[in-house]
Parts: sequence; structure tokens; C-alpha cells
Amino acid sequence: MLTVVKAGLASSLQDGGRFGLAQYGVGRGGVLDRPAMQTANMLVGNDKNLAVMEITQGNAIFRFEQSCWFALTGAGCQSLLAGKSVVTGWRYFAKAGQTLQLQSPLRGMRSYLAVSGGFDLPVVMGSRSTDLTAGFGGFKGRFLQSGDSLPFGPAPQHFERSVGVRQLLWGNRVRVIPGPEFKQFTTESQQALWRTGWTLTPQSNRMGHRLQGRVLKLAHQEELLSHGVLPGTIQVPPSGQPVILLADAQTTGGYARIGQVIECDLYHLAQLRPRDPLHFLFCTLAQAREASLAQQQVLNMIEWGLTRQP
Repeated sequence: MLTVVKAGLASSLQDGGRFGLAQYGVGRGGVLDRPAMQTANMLVGNDKNLAVMEITQGNAIFRFEQSCWFALTGAGCQSLLAGKSVVTGWRYFAKAGQTLQLQSPLRGMRSYLAVSGGFDLPVVMGSRSTDLTAGFGGFKGRFLQSGDSLPFGPAPQHFERSVGVRQLLWGNRVRVIPGPEFKQFTTESQQALWRTGWTLTPQSNRMGHRLQGRVLKLAHQEELLSHGVLPGTIQVPPSGQPVILLADAQTTGGYARIGQVIECDLYHLAQLRPRDPLHFLFCTLAQAREASLAQQQVLNMIEWGLTRQP
């Protein structure tokens, strides 16, 4: 059992997400930084897509009511376990009664806490992720609150010592495939997508990142039919300021889709802070597939290395 002493700004339980339910209006959900989730789970011997705690901007405190192995990944929060420093990307053994304290991260936005055995919560529509909009999944379908108690599942294995791995680095450049309506924008707007430096606004959350920069304009104004959207879809509302949809976004939309952030670059967006710069890089479908394969190979190497550690 883990007790939430201080929940922080926005902490929730998330896993790999829900798939195959968009036709029913159920979004994917799940973690925003998938490599961080998978790395944390691998460190403690869990299935890579088991539910972890997603902690936004640190400032949280948790108490372990039973002894277990745990790992923190993602944004580094100058964390302390019973007053001793905890390094991001390492696994540690917590004794019953010890407290884990996370400060504000120096860099990045979201941290991920995995415990050996995972959080023992009901599976809803194939996932333990919290759907914050609909109010189901996770822990009571909401952000965590101080005083919540989260049960663990059975630990899959015991470790002899702490070990660490090098996490995937994140940055402010993401690769984008031109969207279905890309050619309907003016030539100037098409060029501005790649040449403009965008800024993440404070009006951003797990549903989407709102950006500020050059106004993007359609060559001819016309009403679009509703269409399917995915995490990473870049929509342009009437304001001309793009919005990047994230994990908790709706499943359909009516705004023009100027681009699509490739799947393996979505984790960069999870670690952006308000007012951080962002740049889009042109990408083809073939390049996106190559990038996805390369990222998976890195994660496979991390997993292989951890299996060789006692």
C-alpha cells in the first residue's frame, strides 16, 4: 500500500492506454511519456505497460506502507527517500514507513513512479488508465488527492541491489508528417509551420498543447466534416494558432489537420513546460517508421541490460 501524503499539482494513475474504442468515443488516454513509463516498469521487473503514477511538476509526498522496490523516471525532481537522495532512472528499495518526497523538477514537466507489482486497480475497458474527462479508471476516475491509499499487486521478483539506466533524452524539436489538410493552407502558412518557432502556452493540459506563433491561414475558408483525430494531431482552429492533441483528447474533430506529430516523438511534448519553445521538423511516413523502430531498439537494449542485472 502507498499513501498519498501530498498529491501535488496533477497526479494520476496511467498505463499504456485504451485502444480500439475510438468508434465509441472513448479516447486512448494513458501516459504522456511512454518511454519513461516503460523504463520505470522495466527497472522494477513489471510488464512494460503496467500502470504507473504520472506526477506533474513534482511537489508531492508519498509514504510506503509496505516494503517494495520502486523507480522514478522522467523529469528529475531532486527526490528524497527517508532524507536520502533518489536519482531519476534508478530503482531503490523502500522500507515500510519510509517517505518519498519529490521537489519541483529542474528540467522537464512529468515524473513517473513505478512500484514492483504495479498498482492493483480494476481494469476498465482494457486499461487501468484514469480517464479524467469521463471520470472512470485509475483511482476513482480522478486526480489523486492527499489521503488516498493505493494497493500494490504481487511483486514479480526480488532484486539484490539498486541499478540505474540512461533514459531517453527529450528536447524541443518534434518530427511531423504533413496532415490531410496541409495543402489547403496558404503557401506562407505551410512554410511557417516548419520555419516558425512556436511557444507552449499555459492553456495546455493532458488534452492538448496550445501554441502561440505565426497565424496559420487556410487558402479558402470552408466547413469541414468531422473526422477522426489521434494524439499528435495538429489542428488549427479559427484563431490560426495550432493545437497539438495529446492522450486525453477527443476522438473526432472538425478543425483542419495541418500535421501529425509522429508517435515516437510524443514523449518530448510530455516534458515541455509553459512558455518553452517548440520547433516542427518535416518527416515522411517512411522516416517515422524508421524512427519508431530505432526507439524500440533502444528500449529493447535497456530491457536486455536489466535482465542481466541481479
